[in-house]
Amino acid sequence: IGAAIATRLANDGARVVVADLDIEKGNEIAAAIGNGAIAVKLDVTSPESWKAARAEVDEAFGGLDILVNNAGIAGRAAPTWELSFEEWKQVIDIDLTGVFRGCQTFVSGMIDQNYGRIVNIASIAGKEGNPNMVPYSAAKSGVIGLTKALAKEVATKGILVNAITPA
Repeated sequence: IGAAIATRLANDGARVVVADLDIEKGNEIAAAIGNGAIAVKLDVTSPESWKAARAEVDEAFGGLDILVNNAGIAGRAAPTWELSFEEWKQVIDIDLTGVFRGCQTFVSGMIDQNYGRIVNIASIAGKEGNPNMVPYSAAKSGVIGLTKALAKEVATKGILVNAITPA
């Protein structure tokens, strides 16, 4: 999904930053996109990684107009009582806290420029809940709530925040 989003944005004239934990894959995608796209290494669970990514984006492009929070994992499909806390935490850290960190990292620059677009990739599981996917469903529900709350916080600052819930 991320590569398709980045390609579409580039085709529409955006200068794109591909952020990925796997920098080699990120570089491959950026090269395939062309149009000056760059890749940065990003661990969405790490505040330091977000800070470094922001510094690279600011240096390369002078800021960010559009943020797409797309990183996510489904986690292991299993009944709730069979999941470990570590399995729960990994999904929540990547799928929900990662979105929070991305928004928090870049929204201040958007406020300063009085313009921005944030697109958070959620899931129908966040609206409906999927059996044997409790951490994923909870995280994506959280993304929907985060999106609604942040959208209201920045509505008068030229920033739009939306969630997409693929099914």
